[in-house]
Amino acid sequence: MLTKADDFPIHQTAEPVAYAGTDRNFYDRYFFNGYSPDGETYFAIAFGVYPHLNIADAHFSVVRGGVQHCLHASRVLHSERLDLSVGPISISVIEPLQMLKVTVTGGEGLAAEITFTGRAFPIEEPRFTRRNGPRAFMDYTRMTQNVRCEGWIEVDGQRRDLPAGTVGSRDRSWGVRPVGAPDPQPPVPMTMSGFFWQWTPLNFADRSLFFHVNADPDGSAWNTRAVVLPDGAAQGGGYHTEAARMTGVELVPGTRHAKGGVLEIPVDGGVAKVSFAPFLTFLMRGIGYSGAWRHGAYKGELVVEREDIDLAAADMSAPEHVHIQALSRVRLAWPGEAEQTGLGVFEQLIAGPYKPYGLG
Repeated sequence: MLTKADDFPIHQTAEPVAYAGTDRNFYDRYFFNGYSPDGETYFAIAFGVYPHLNIADAHFSVVRGGVQHCLHASRVLHSERLDLSVGPISISVIEPLQMLKVTVTGGEGLAAEITFTGRAFPIEEPRFTRRNGPRAFMDYTRMTQNVRCEGWIEVDGQRRDLPAGTVGSRDRSWGVRPVGAPDPQPPVPMTMSGFFWQWTPLNFADRSLFFHVNADPDGSAWNTRAVVLPDGAAQGGGYHTEAARMTGVELVPGTRHAKGGVLEIPVDGGVAKVSFAPFLTFLMRGIGYSGAWRHGAYKGELVVEREDIDLAAADMSAPEHVHIQALSRVRLAWPGEAEQTGLGVFEQLIAGPYKPYGLG
C-alpha cells in the first residue's frame, strides 16, 4: 500500500511507510504542554498515530478557573500518516526539531493557535524496553524539548493571548506500548506487578532541566536519566547523568500523588537540588491517557467530543486519576551559584505496589 509518505526519504525498512513493523501496538505520538508564568493557564495536547490499528486521535485540554476543558477527536487513519489533523486539531511542523504549531479550529467551543519554539536541541532519552515475560510491553524512543509558547486560547468565546514568558515542553515518541483495546489474552505467567513513573521537565531562566525514572515495585530503577541544558545547547550538549534521584516524597493522603519532593543531582562541586511545590493538578485522562478516550480507541470514521472536569470535585483516588501532571514551582540550588526559581511539571503514575512509598 503506497501513501503520500512514500514520496519522502523517511523509510526505515524495505516496506512502504504504511507498514510499521509487525506489532499491532506500534504508535507514533506528539505531546505538548505549556503554562503561563503565574500558573493561571495550563494546557496540553496529545496527537497519536496507530498504523496497525488504522486510527489517529488528538486531544486538547486547558485548565481555567479550576475546570479542565478537554476536546477529544478520533478518526480512521486510512493509512495516511502525513495527514497531521484529526477533526478540529492539527499540527504543522514549521522547522523540524525547532518550531511546531498546534491549531484548534473552534471544536465544541474550544479554539487555539499555539507555536512552540525549542530552547535547545531536543534530548534523546534512553530507549525504553520492557517485557512482561516473553512479550514486549514497551519498546520505544522518546525525544524531549523545552519550549517557549506564543499564541492564544479561546474557551466558550473568551479568547486570551498567552502572556509573555509562557513556556512548556514537548516530546515525540514512537515504538511499541499498549494502545487501543486491551489484549484479550494476558501474558502467562504475569510477571509485571506494578508500574512506577516520574518525569520532571523544568524551565528556568537560562536552562532546562529534565529527570525521569521508571522503577520496579521495590524501587530499583530500570530506566532513568537527568539532563541539564543551557539555552541554545546543541545536540549532545549539556550535563547528563543516571545517578540523580527523587527524595523526600510524601503522598497526599488517600491518593498516589506527591505533596512535593527534592531531586538530587550529583554534579561537579557537590549535589544540585531541586525542590518541588505542586499547586495545580492536570488529569492526563483529559488528553487520552486513560478512560473512554484512551489512545488508539476506535470511535468511528470521525468523532469529536468535549469534556469538562471540575478539578475540585474530581475523586483524585479514582483509578483514572492516578496519572497526573502536577504543575510545580521549583527552586534550583546549584553548587557555587545563586538559587534560581522556575516552573515545571512533576508527572506521576504509580500503578500497583511501590514499597518505597508504602504502597501495597
